[in-house]
Amino acid sequence: MYSHMMVGSNDIERSRRFYDATFTAIGGVAGKVDPKGRLIYDCRGGRFMVTAPINGEPASIGNGSTIGFRMDSPEEADAWHAAGAAAGGTPIEDAPGWRERPGVRLYLAYLRDPDGNKLCALYRE
Repeated sequence: MYSHMMVGSNDIERSRRFYDATFTAIGGVAGKVDPKGRLIYDCRGGRFMVTAPINGEPASIGNGSTIGFRMDSPEEADAWHAAGAAAGGTPIEDAPGWRERPGVRLYLAYLRDPDGNKLCALYRE
């Protein structure tokens, strides 16, 4: 259904350090920069991009928005979380761990990227 996900950044190099760390922690590769200066990450069949807003206004976060990245294990979610926190991300919500409700068991880890975008590493048991 989705072709890609893109977030805005006010500091592309700071974002590059953060996203390179999180994606390489889960077996991905460092981002590529396209001719327009956007960071591009291809991982697990999806594309994630980071850009300065094209209207010249400051980037801002979407209140209530969360971008979820599929993980292959709880350990991978932990590696993603640790790498992101070490690279300038901010751990938020509960510590990484299992969340359960009737019929669903998920392992979740949440961070805000350096620009404030809410991210989630999700492993579905």
